[in-house]
Amino acid sequence: MKNNQTTVSEFILLGFTDIQKLQLLLFTIFLCSYLLTIMGNAVIITISHIDYRLHTPMYFFLQNFSFLEISFTTAIIPQTLAHLATGNKSISYVGCMVQCFLYFHLGTTKFFLLAVMSFDRYVAICNPLRYTSIMSHHLCLSLVLFCWVGSFLLIIGPLILFLQFPICDSNILDHFFCDNTPLLKLLCGDTWLLGFLGFITAALSLLGTLTITVVSYINIIKTVLRMPSATGRQKAFSTCASHFIVVSITYGSCIFLYIKPTQSGKLELGKMVAILNTVVSPLFNPFIYSLRNKQVQESLRDALGQLTAIAKRPRKN
Repeated sequence: MKNNQTTVSEFILLGFTDIQKLQLLLFTIFLCSYLLTIMGNAVIITISHIDYRLHTPMYFFLQNFSFLEISFTTAIIPQTLAHLATGNKSISYVGCMVQCFLYFHLGTTKFFLLAVMSFDRYVAICNPLRYTSIMSHHLCLSLVLFCWVGSFLLIIGPLILFLQFPICDSNILDHFFCDNTPLLKLLCGDTWLLGFLGFITAALSLLGTLTITVVSYINIIKTVLRMPSATGRQKAFSTCASHFIVVSITYGSCIFLYIKPTQSGKLELGKMVAILNTVVSPLFNPFIYSLRNKQVQESLRDALGQLTAIAKRPRKN
């Protein structure tokens, strides 16, 4: 059993490497990815808001999804960039707890919203005549609210229990952000219940929403296969395939990291997989879900055309 309890005011995040050249390379990659993530998702939010043609349930959910992606990656990457740039790898205890809470709250909300988006696509393709009556504005708002509140209620219990445990004499976290796996290794006392609660929470949020998503897309594929138009089938399959890429990256990385009976395994591998969840997935999502969509491309062209026209107007003296 661990002992030597102490009051910890800050943690040291070991990150990836102490080699300066590699730190500079990682800083450049992370910064470029972060800026592209912010810009890509900001474009989706802006275009979906200003273009009345995109005022539909699907783009309402995509707006919220893009906001989630911006918030999720911002909770992790700026702090990582600061550590890589300055070499100062410390983070306060309060800052670490806040980061951990935001990471799991926003991440769990994202899984709930992915399930909601798959249900929306199911209704649109399998019940097109009833789509507008089923996916009312009130229902869309209620589903998004459920995602946020349900996620909070699911993770607040384990978080409160975690805060009851004292930290042992080490404050070194072998990670690039405050994840629960390295944090659990620093706690004093019997953490079996906390680890088990974390496993159950992850299983409910990940496997529960994944089941909804998979069932929805199975029914979508069945409906698509019955379509008489080859063009319609190709378009629907193209959309489904791109969505499955997002689902595979997002769910695959998190199931590997958190659906384990014990918190064993190599942390170095965990860091690499965490990059998929915190960097790669938020970067790809706006391009896979929206920017390759013809409606969004037309809206973007129209918006750019209007901006160009405004810029070319002669200024009055």
